[in-house]
Amino acid sequence: MADFIKVSGRDVGNIKIFTLSTCGWCRKTKAFLNDNGIEYTYIDVDKLEGNETDAVRQEQMKFNKSGSFPTIVINDKECIVGYDEDALKALIGE
Repeated sequence: MADFIKVSGRDVGNIKIFTLSTCGWCRKTKAFLNDNGIEYTYIDVDKLEGNETDAVRQEQMKFNKSGSFPTIVINDKECIVGYDEDALKALIGE
């Protein structure tokens, strides 16, 4: 499967984000985490090709059946769908 890109910062759990490079809400989610110095990984699904796209989308759909963006997965258990500032603040302990 394609590699997620790691952004270094404070560890608040394993945060993995499925994004689109053209999605404003995805950019806003990344900016929120960056501004708060949080470590996470992400993958721009629209920049993948062929089988990589299929494999990543299958993984995303395990957590978000609608397949919408952003899909934020925490510790491979919980999921935040879309840009939800309150849920993100709770995640980072604000």
